[in-house]
Amino acid sequence: MSQSLRRTLVAVIATTALLSGCAQAPAPGWTFPPASPGVDEPGSSLAPDPAEPGAVLGTLEIESFDLGFNPAAITVERAGTYEVVLTNTGSIIHDITFADGTVIEADGGETARGTVTVPAGGIAFVCNIPGHADAGMTGSVTVHGETANGGNAGGDHGGPPPATDVQPDPNAPAYTLFDAAAPPLLAGAVHEIDLVIEEKLMTVAPGFVQAVWTFGGSVPGPVIRVKVGDTIRLRLVNPPSAQLPHSIDFHSSQVAWNDEMASINPGEELIYEWTADYAGVWMYHCGTAPALHHIANGMFGMVIVEPAEGLPDVDHEFALVQSEWYLGAQGQPASLAKASSGAPAPDFVVFNGVANQYLDNPLQVDTGARVRAFVLDAGPSIDSSFHVVGTIFDTVIREGVALARGNPGNWGSQAMDLSPAQGGIVEFTTAEDGLYPFVTHAFNFVGRGALGLFQAGDGDPLD
Repeated sequence: MSQSLRRTLVAVIATTALLSGCAQAPAPGWTFPPASPGVDEPGSSLAPDPAEPGAVLGTLEIESFDLGFNPAAITVERAGTYEVVLTNTGSIIHDITFADGTVIEADGGETARGTVTVPAGGIAFVCNIPGHADAGMTGSVTVHGETANGGNAGGDHGGPPPATDVQPDPNAPAYTLFDAAAPPLLAGAVHEIDLVIEEKLMTVAPGFVQAVWTFGGSVPGPVIRVKVGDTIRLRLVNPPSAQLPHSIDFHSSQVAWNDEMASINPGEELIYEWTADYAGVWMYHCGTAPALHHIANGMFGMVIVEPAEGLPDVDHEFALVQSEWYLGAQGQPASLAKASSGAPAPDFVVFNGVANQYLDNPLQVDTGARVRAFVLDAGPSIDSSFHVVGTIFDTVIREGVALARGNPGNWGSQAMDLSPAQGGIVEFTTAEDGLYPFVTHAFNFVGRGALGLFQAGDGDPLD
């Protein structure tokens, strides 16, 4: 994201970000053994072995932006003293406060330097400006083969990062951006669809890799868009390379549970035929026991069924699926034990499978254009209160109940509430060039990845 976009984002969503939590990870569990950082790697520049105790071993280069650190997870080869170069590319003041009390502070656009001694157990750090740590400005320095255990790094304000049982992996591959554009309506009235199950590794947030189970190789699975009266004949394939049985349950269908929804073993396939009798935004998911685990590990997707006469044309259409990640160890499936908790506490709540991907890559719209978003809460356990900051929904169709544009009294909507497995449609326009964050208005989950941006025009309302 450009510097101008970051600065504008602070002005637009400061309140949202400062109220939200952030999933961090101070315990080990690597997808791949971490490489020893060298002079050319971001975040660490190591010198030869010191000639005497106390000599500076190298330089930790850390960028602070509004509101985060880059990198937030740093690995050094050994314990000792390091120079810290803090470059603040944000528009507001930030500091880096280490667990031992070391503080380095820089105004927006400035660079500051200091030194910190990294113990064998590593050290945590936060931005100690009030509210910034809670908004996600946390991180850690880990000694190769050890664990960061910085204690109370937050002083009187931020506190240490929330403890989880999975540590971010600095060697994790970058995530794959999920295309949020809604697909066009499938042509014709009968649709033959092949859907192949794929079990694969996937980066679900920067530094976190899970062994997910997917429909068609993506989380969520492909969006299927048809109209009332259409027939869908889906061939579900569980390839011989799979390790588990799987199944599929279309909430948009009316078939017996013990017919087309049967589980199939690796190497088997199944034909699932149904007629789209009702319009709506529907969920599909794997129903193989335990269904909770299969959904929590990525096996879900969206079906859009339009009325037989179709939907009115708009300028932009997007499909957004909210879901949760309950992290297992790096490179392993999601944790069923975490997902089974009676008081759900997901590590990440996300749109279209990856934490904050549309914060990093805003969804482009034309200023004043009509935008339609198909929204599904796949859960498995957390409600959604879908809201786009700076807009009002003039059209909402939620589970078949409609708020029509231009209704008597000119009623509007600020948020669309969805329980797990519920879906709906919202439409809105943007009043001016700028950034329009979309969130679940349950603020405790915004900092855990449930945040994206619509960018209208060039994103700058002051141009």
